[in-house]
Amino acid sequence: MEVMKAAALTEAGGGDVRHLEVGQPMRPAPTRVLEAARRGLIEDRLGYTAATGLGALRERVGSFYEDRYGLDVSPDRVVMTIGASAGFVLSCLALFDPGDRVAMTVPGYSAYRNVLSALGLELVEVRVDAGTRFAPSTERLEMAGPLDGLVVASPSNPTGVTLTPEELGAVVDFCETSGTALISDEIYHGIHYGERAAGALEFSDEVVVVQSFSKYFSMTGWRLGWLVVPPRMFRPVERLSQNLFIAPPTVSQLGAMEAFECTGELDAIVADYAKSREVLVNGLAEAGISRIAPPDGAFYVYADISHLGMDSPTLCARWLKEIGVAVTPGIDFDPEQGDRWVRFSYSESTEDIAEAVRRLKGWSGLR
Repeated sequence: MEVMKAAALTEAGGGDVRHLEVGQPMRPAPTRVLEAARRGLIEDRLGYTAATGLGALRERVGSFYEDRYGLDVSPDRVVMTIGASAGFVLSCLALFDPGDRVAMTVPGYSAYRNVLSALGLELVEVRVDAGTRFAPSTERLEMAGPLDGLVVASPSNPTGVTLTPEELGAVVDFCETSGTALISDEIYHGIHYGERAAGALEFSDEVVVVQSFSKYFSMTGWRLGWLVVPPRMFRPVERLSQNLFIAPPTVSQLGAMEAFECTGELDAIVADYAKSREVLVNGLAEAGISRIAPPDGAFYVYADISHLGMDSPTLCARWLKEIGVAVTPGIDFDPEQGDRWVRFSYSESTEDIAEAVRRLKGWSGLR
């Protein structure tokens, strides 16, 4: 977000910036979502819904799991949330007590690290790297010692790595055997460039799944997500949501009712991401930046820039100032080793990504 602020200041001063720093879909919500929201603004009272969301939407989420994963997910396990961020907070409050040891991968999403710390939980970092395919291996999880909880994300932010069914199954088995609560962040499901991502619910009903309409459904500013929780957790999460958030935004829920009918439009956006991914990966390689995490899904490339002779905050500041390309330094995702890495987002148009690549290849610091 700090890079985004700096890029906005550059643009306010007349600069021409290509945005590869923010993980935000390039297009607005699907047409049917917009139409449903417009109808809601005119025809609906837009009062509070239940804290767990509209019953019809929860039923539609359950149907989504049957359609996509072949799973029977009761709406009585679904909780609509104010984005995945609120869903993650609710999950942690329902599952853990202050002082509990909760692990997450490093590099990993910085907001999760900050939330865990703010809730008084002991953050346990599990390092992933090329040796583990940037996936949490059972061996490294065991090295972390006794755990009360584990947070995994597939596809991952910042790496884009998607756990294979075998990798995810091994993580679920580890958690069940060790009595570790598992939170599975699946907000980038649907944005993949091969086989679809496996879901944790395919292996166990005891996991908590955090999902969102922000990424695949292209609805970031609508602030709507959902949880799938074990039946025993539904009532505690409901009570927490009632007290902390009252209810998810009604107009967003009315729009989201149509989101699941828009896969053709949404898959076309993913096809555009695939083109941008190819342009970026090939362009970076031509610029001498070729050591990257496997970009299986989402819209990120996590790249090693240690050979360029400067740390990632310095490099990103220079790229923004000298060539108008905004990129996120790796320290946002890895406080210890992130100075050697940067994250590129390719969620903007393919033309913008191509222009950013042209500028990077021509930058004097790469010569």
